[in-house]
Amino acid sequence: MKNMQQVHENYTAEDHLVWKVLFDRQINNLNQHATASYVEGLKIIEFSNSRIPNFSRVNQVLAGLTGWELVAVEGIVDDQLFFELLAERKFPATTWLRKMSELDYLEEPDMFHDVFAHVPLLANQQFVDFLENLAKIALKHIDNGWAIQLISRVYWFTVEFGLIREEGELKIYGAGILSSAGETEFSVSDEPVHRVYDVERIFNTGYRKDHFQQEYFIIDSFETLYESIEAIEVALDSRV
Repeated sequence: MKNMQQVHENYTAEDHLVWKVLFDRQINNLNQHATASYVEGLKIIEFSNSRIPNFSRVNQVLAGLTGWELVAVEGIVDDQLFFELLAERKFPATTWLRKMSELDYLEEPDMFHDVFAHVPLLANQQFVDFLENLAKIALKHIDNGWAIQLISRVYWFTVEFGLIREEGELKIYGAGILSSAGETEFSVSDEPVHRVYDVERIFNTGYRKDHFQQEYFIIDSFETLYESIEAIEVALDSRV
Protein backbone atom coordinates (compact mmCIF):
# COMPACT_ATOMS: atom_id res chain seq x y z
CA MET A 1 0.00 0.00 0.00
CA LYS A 2 1.23 3.45 -0.91
CA ASN A 3 2.26 5.35 2.21
CA MET A 4 -0.28 8.17 2.33
CA GLN A 5 -0.62 11.00 4.79
CA GLN A 6 -3.37 13.44 5.58
CA VAL A 7 -2.13 16.95 4.76
CA HIS A 8 -4.47 18.97 6.92
CA GLU A 9 -3.42 22.38 5.62
CA ASN A 10 -4.45 21.40 2.09
CA TYR A 11 -8.16 21.42 2.91
CA THR A 12 -9.97 24.20 1.09
CA ALA A 13 -12.61 26.63 2.33
CA GLU A 14 -15.22 24.46 0.59
CA ASP A 15 -13.91 21.36 2.39
CA HIS A 16 -14.31 23.05 5.77
CA LEU A 17 -17.79 24.28 4.83
CA VAL A 18 -18.86 20.81 3.68
CA TRP A 19 -17.65 19.31 6.97
CA LYS A 20 -19.58 21.95 8.95
CA VAL A 21 -22.79 21.56 6.94
CA LEU A 22 -22.76 17.77 7.20
CA PHE A 23 -21.82 17.83 10.88
CA ASP A 24 -24.52 20.35 11.79
CA ARG A 25 -27.13 18.48 9.77
CA GLN A 26 -26.45 15.19 11.52
CA ILE A 27 -25.54 16.05 15.07
CA ASN A 28 -29.06 16.64 16.39
CA ASN A 29 -30.32 13.50 14.65
CA LEU A 30 -27.54 11.44 16.17
CA ASN A 31 -27.94 12.79 19.67
CA GLN A 32 -31.47 11.41 19.41
CA HIS A 33 -31.00 8.25 17.35
CA ALA A 34 -27.38 7.04 17.67
CA THR A 35 -26.20 4.47 20.18
CA ALA A 36 -24.94 5.98 23.42
CA SER A 37 -21.54 4.49 22.65
CA TYR A 38 -21.28 6.54 19.45
CA VAL A 39 -22.33 9.78 21.16
CA GLU A 40 -19.79 9.14 23.94
CA GLY A 41 -17.06 8.37 21.40
CA LEU A 42 -17.85 11.57 19.51
CA LYS A 43 -17.20 13.55 22.69
CA ILE A 44 -14.09 11.60 23.71
CA ILE A 45 -12.45 12.13 20.33
CA GLU A 46 -13.63 15.76 20.38
CA PHE A 47 -15.11 16.03 16.91
CA SER A 48 -16.72 19.39 16.23
CA ASN A 49 -18.23 21.32 13.33
CA SER A 50 -15.44 23.91 13.45
CA ARG A 51 -12.56 21.76 12.27
CA ILE A 52 -11.89 18.77 10.03
CA PRO A 53 -10.40 16.02 12.22
CA ASN A 54 -6.64 15.65 12.23
CA PHE A 55 -5.71 11.97 11.88
CA SER A 56 -2.61 12.38 14.08
CA ARG A 57 -4.67 13.82 16.92
CA VAL A 58 -7.36 11.15 16.50
CA ASN A 59 -4.74 8.40 16.60
CA GLN A 60 -3.28 9.71 19.83
CA VAL A 61 -6.68 9.44 21.47
CA LEU A 62 -7.52 6.01 20.03
CA ALA A 63 -4.11 4.62 21.01
CA GLY A 64 -4.90 5.24 24.66
CA LEU A 65 -8.42 3.80 24.41
CA THR A 66 -8.44 0.69 22.23
CA GLY A 67 -5.07 0.67 20.45
CA TRP A 68 -6.60 1.37 17.04
CA GLU A 69 -5.51 3.98 14.50
CA LEU A 70 -6.61 5.60 11.27
CA VAL A 71 -4.61 4.91 8.11
CA ALA A 72 -5.00 7.25 5.15
CA VAL A 73 -5.96 5.61 1.83
CA GLU A 74 -6.84 7.00 -1.60
CA GLY A 75 -10.23 5.32 -1.78
CA ILE A 76 -11.80 1.87 -1.56
CA VAL A 77 -9.09 -0.76 -1.06
CA ASP A 78 -9.22 -4.41 -2.13
CA ASP A 79 -10.56 -7.07 0.20
CA GLN A 80 -7.21 -8.50 1.24
CA LEU A 81 -5.68 -5.15 2.19
CA PHE A 82 -8.89 -4.06 3.89
CA PHE A 83 -9.05 -7.11 6.13
CA GLU A 84 -5.28 -7.08 6.74
CA LEU A 85 -5.53 -3.52 8.05
CA LEU A 86 -8.49 -4.31 10.30
CA ALA A 87 -6.73 -7.40 11.66
CA GLU A 88 -3.82 -5.09 12.61
CA ARG A 89 -6.21 -2.65 14.34
CA LYS A 90 -5.90 -0.09 11.56
CA PHE A 91 -8.96 1.51 10.01
CA PRO A 92 -8.56 2.72 6.40
CA ALA A 93 -9.98 6.18 5.81
CA THR A 94 -10.01 8.49 2.82
CA THR A 95 -8.84 12.07 3.31
CA TRP A 96 -11.03 13.78 0.67
CA LEU A 97 -14.44 15.34 1.23
CA ARG A 98 -17.44 15.44 -1.08
CA LYS A 99 -18.35 18.69 -2.85
CA MET A 100 -21.25 20.91 -1.86
CA SER A 101 -23.08 19.60 -4.93
CA GLU A 102 -22.75 16.02 -3.62
CA LEU A 103 -24.00 16.40 -0.06
CA ASP A 104 -26.65 13.69 -0.27
CA TYR A 105 -25.20 10.97 -2.49
CA LEU A 106 -21.76 9.59 -3.28
CA GLU A 107 -20.79 6.49 -5.23
CA GLU A 108 -17.98 5.77 -2.80
CA PRO A 109 -17.36 6.80 0.83
CA ASP A 110 -15.57 10.07 1.59
CA MET A 111 -13.91 11.22 4.80
CA PHE A 112 -17.18 12.29 6.42
CA HIS A 113 -18.40 8.70 6.18
CA ASP A 114 -15.07 7.09 7.06
CA VAL A 115 -14.19 9.39 9.95
CA PHE A 116 -17.31 11.05 11.36
CA ALA A 117 -19.41 7.89 11.09
CA HIS A 118 -16.88 5.14 11.86
CA VAL A 119 -14.29 6.58 14.24
CA PRO A 120 -16.35 7.27 17.39
CA LEU A 121 -17.16 3.56 17.72
CA LEU A 122 -13.48 2.68 17.45
CA ALA A 123 -13.40 3.84 21.07
CA ASN A 124 -15.67 0.92 22.04
CA GLN A 125 -13.54 -2.09 22.97
CA GLN A 126 -16.13 -4.81 22.28
CA PHE A 127 -16.96 -3.30 18.91
CA VAL A 128 -13.34 -3.13 17.75
CA ASP A 129 -12.67 -6.62 19.07
CA PHE A 130 -15.53 -7.82 16.86
CA LEU A 131 -14.08 -5.91 13.90
CA GLU A 132 -10.58 -7.32 14.41
CA ASN A 133 -11.76 -10.92 14.77
CA LEU A 134 -14.14 -10.70 11.81
CA ALA A 135 -11.18 -9.55 9.71
CA LYS A 136 -9.06 -12.46 10.91
CA ILE A 137 -11.81 -14.89 9.86
CA ALA A 138 -11.93 -13.21 6.45
CA LEU A 139 -8.17 -13.58 5.98
CA LYS A 140 -8.45 -17.33 6.56
CA HIS A 141 -10.81 -17.48 3.55
CA ILE A 142 -9.43 -14.60 1.47
CA ASP A 143 -9.07 -16.77 -1.66
CA ASN A 144 -12.67 -17.99 -1.47
CA GLY A 145 -14.95 -15.45 -3.12
CA TRP A 146 -18.14 -16.95 -1.70
CA ALA A 147 -16.78 -16.88 1.85
CA ILE A 148 -15.76 -13.24 1.46
CA GLN A 149 -19.22 -12.41 0.15
CA LEU A 150 -20.81 -13.96 3.24
CA ILE A 151 -18.44 -12.09 5.56
CA SER A 152 -19.16 -8.89 3.65
CA ARG A 153 -22.86 -9.39 4.39
CA VAL A 154 -22.09 -9.59 8.09
CA TYR A 155 -19.95 -6.45 7.87
CA TRP A 156 -22.67 -4.68 5.87
CA PHE A 157 -25.52 -5.46 8.25
CA THR A 158 -23.50 -4.69 11.38
CA VAL A 159 -20.63 -2.22 10.95
CA GLU A 160 -22.33 -0.30 8.14
CA PHE A 161 -26.07 -0.70 8.74
CA GLY A 162 -26.51 -2.19 12.20
CA LEU A 163 -29.09 -1.20 14.81
CA ILE A 164 -28.97 -1.79 18.56
CA ARG A 165 -31.77 -1.82 21.14
CA GLU A 166 -30.99 0.35 24.16
CA GLU A 167 -33.49 0.87 26.99
CA GLY A 168 -36.26 -0.41 24.75
CA GLU A 169 -35.51 1.97 21.87
CA LEU A 170 -33.91 1.34 18.49
CA LYS A 171 -30.58 3.12 18.14
CA ILE A 172 -28.08 3.26 15.29
CA TYR A 173 -24.48 2.07 15.30
CA GLY A 174 -23.94 1.36 11.59
CA ALA A 175 -21.76 4.00 9.91
CA GLY A 176 -23.67 3.86 6.64
CA ILE A 177 -26.71 5.13 8.52
CA LEU A 178 -24.82 7.52 10.80
CA SER A 179 -23.47 9.45 7.81
CA SER A 180 -26.86 9.67 6.06
CA ALA A 181 -29.45 12.17 7.28
CA GLY A 182 -32.22 10.46 5.31
CA GLU A 183 -31.43 6.90 6.34
CA THR A 184 -31.03 7.91 9.98
CA GLU A 185 -34.72 8.74 10.14
CA PHE A 186 -35.80 5.90 7.86
CA SER A 187 -33.93 3.09 9.63
CA VAL A 188 -35.66 3.55 12.98
CA SER A 189 -39.10 4.24 11.50
CA ASP A 190 -41.88 1.69 10.96
CA GLU A 191 -41.19 1.45 7.21
CA PRO A 192 -38.35 -1.10 6.97
CA VAL A 193 -38.28 -4.63 8.35
CA HIS A 194 -36.46 -4.98 11.68
CA ARG A 195 -34.99 -8.38 12.52
CA VAL A 196 -33.16 -9.81 15.51
CA TYR A 197 -29.46 -10.22 14.75
CA ASP A 198 -28.99 -13.71 13.33
CA VAL A 199 -25.85 -14.86 11.53
CA GLU A 200 -27.54 -17.51 9.38
CA ARG A 201 -30.24 -15.10 8.22
CA ILE A 202 -27.63 -12.46 7.39
CA PHE A 203 -25.71 -15.02 5.35
CA ASN A 204 -28.91 -15.54 3.35
CA THR A 205 -29.59 -11.82 2.86
CA GLY A 206 -28.16 -9.92 -0.07
CA TYR A 207 -27.86 -6.15 -0.15
CA ARG A 208 -27.75 -3.25 -2.57
CA LYS A 209 -25.80 -0.02 -2.26
CA ASP A 210 -28.01 2.28 -4.32
CA HIS A 211 -30.93 2.86 -1.95
CA PHE A 212 -31.95 2.66 1.70
CA GLN A 213 -31.90 -0.82 3.21
CA GLN A 214 -35.24 -2.59 3.33
CA GLU A 215 -34.33 -4.58 6.43
CA TYR A 216 -32.05 -4.06 9.40
CA PHE A 217 -30.66 -6.43 12.03
CA ILE A 218 -30.78 -5.51 15.70
CA ILE A 219 -28.28 -6.48 18.41
CA ASP A 220 -29.07 -6.08 22.11
CA SER A 221 -25.49 -5.16 23.10
CA PHE A 222 -22.00 -4.89 21.68
CA GLU A 223 -21.12 -7.88 23.83
CA THR A 224 -23.66 -9.87 21.81
CA LEU A 225 -21.95 -8.73 18.62
CA TYR A 226 -18.50 -9.74 19.84
CA GLU A 227 -19.75 -13.08 21.16
CA SER A 228 -21.21 -13.90 17.73
CA ILE A 229 -17.71 -14.31 16.28
CA GLU A 230 -17.67 -18.03 17.06
CA ALA A 231 -21.09 -18.49 15.46
CA ILE A 232 -19.88 -16.64 12.35
CA GLU A 233 -16.86 -18.90 12.04
CA VAL A 234 -18.87 -22.10 12.57
CA ALA A 235 -21.58 -21.05 10.13
CA LEU A 236 -19.01 -20.03 7.53
CA ASP A 237 -17.11 -23.30 7.80
CA SER A 238 -20.35 -25.21 7.22
CA ARG A 239 -20.93 -23.34 3.95
CA VAL A 240 -17.49 -23.28 2.39
